[in-house]
Amino acid sequence: MTFILKSRRVVTPYGVRAAVVRVEGERIAEVLPYDAAPADAAVDDVGDLVVMPGLVDTHVHINEPGRTEWEGFETATQAAAVGGITTLVDMPLNSSPVTVTASALEQKVMASEAKRWVDVGFHAGVVPGHTKDLPALIKAGVLGAKAFLVHSGIDDFPAATEEVLREAMPILAEHGVPLLAHAELQSVKPPPRGDARSYHAWLASRPPAWEMDAIELLIRLCREYGTHVHIVHLSAAGAVPMLIRAKVEGLPITVETCPHYLFFNAEEIPDGATLFKCAPPIRERLNNEQLWGALLAGTIDFVATDHSPCPPAMKLAESGDFFNAWGGISSLQWSLPIVWTAGREVGVTFERLSHWLSTAPAALVGLAGRKGKIAAGADADLVVWDPDARFTVEPSATLHRHKLSPYTGRTLYGVVKKTYLRGRLVGENNHICAEATAELCAGEKGNLVLCQLLYLQPPHLRDWLIWRPSDLVAKSCR
Repeated sequence: MTFILKSRRVVTPYGVRAAVVRVEGERIAEVLPYDAAPADAAVDDVGDLVVMPGLVDTHVHINEPGRTEWEGFETATQAAAVGGITTLVDMPLNSSPVTVTASALEQKVMASEAKRWVDVGFHAGVVPGHTKDLPALIKAGVLGAKAFLVHSGIDDFPAATEEVLREAMPILAEHGVPLLAHAELQSVKPPPRGDARSYHAWLASRPPAWEMDAIELLIRLCREYGTHVHIVHLSAAGAVPMLIRAKVEGLPITVETCPHYLFFNAEEIPDGATLFKCAPPIRERLNNEQLWGALLAGTIDFVATDHSPCPPAMKLAESGDFFNAWGGISSLQWSLPIVWTAGREVGVTFERLSHWLSTAPAALVGLAGRKGKIAAGADADLVVWDPDARFTVEPSATLHRHKLSPYTGRTLYGVVKKTYLRGRLVGENNHICAEATAELCAGEKGNLVLCQLLYLQPPHLRDWLIWRPSDLVAKSCR
């Protein structure tokens, strides 16, 4: 299939320009001047709508298998598709089993079959007793390895001690796989627990010192082992100076923050509003303005959702108990408009937005050659959106399995019109318009358990396993 996508605002690696994107099959064949569209090709002229590379979200909790009632591949990837996300990477929890063995990864892969509307990759888990499983998981194609330095909330995914990190980091460094770290360390005792309904009490229970001390440890270990360390969901701006020093030193450290730390502030969260609970917590306005400064300066490399849903009852909305409610915020479908709505107030450009939501996260997980850019040879993953249109977040238009979100009722700028996955239109005007035929994204050294898939899949599915040099592509020919 060949078609032309034409716009006066195409975000390319060389800036925003009026251009023609010529797609052949699943790849971008070339990016041409605006008036150079071939006469013999179908042209979709979207006028002044912005055309960006499809978003890449490297921090998503899909929870299948085992806790599919929390989310699941079908609902998560459909929400992603209508929101302009064309690649997401699943965290090793809160599924059951957690992804700490090759066998558990196989179960993830099989659970996702015929339920992927966008391309999907997987992270492994770094937990006590399973560092010996990392080589097999890396060989099987995981894109990163996630560790919690504090209790994860799931008993079968315990915290990684410094000893466990020292076991894992040489293995990850040898194979060029990043360590993704939930950087909170219970290094100081928080004040006595206050009223369970008080957001201030919840905020005080996770002090910034926990993040700063954990990041200090990770920087020290990064210096010792040379492992690529990625700090997930940074919320404490006090850690920024030490991260600047680490980057100036040349250490392989990257950092993400999340839409909720850029959009919300502690001062506006009412007591009992457990929809806002997450860990680390949403901090004060000044702190979050400093996060914006670090993002604009490049100390924070990109934005990922940390989409972490649960059944509504687990949010304890009636009691408003912050300490016992499940922590996690659902935002997968709206990451682009959330960041744009907050960012347009501080002068964020389309180029920066594209870098934060597409290019930089693709690079973290080794997909920079294929994902996150509009250039010849890259996958034709494209999102067409209107930066000036606005909408109100409503449950009826939400494709996540559960509709609870602190963004409900908020007015956001940036309406996604179309999402193309490898040249196929998969989402349009908040509706799915394709079958679930997306690919699996594997690491450069992995093949996503090729042998196991060949022998475990039903016979009628074995015919559509296609090998490429860098990954296994699971693709339907129907």
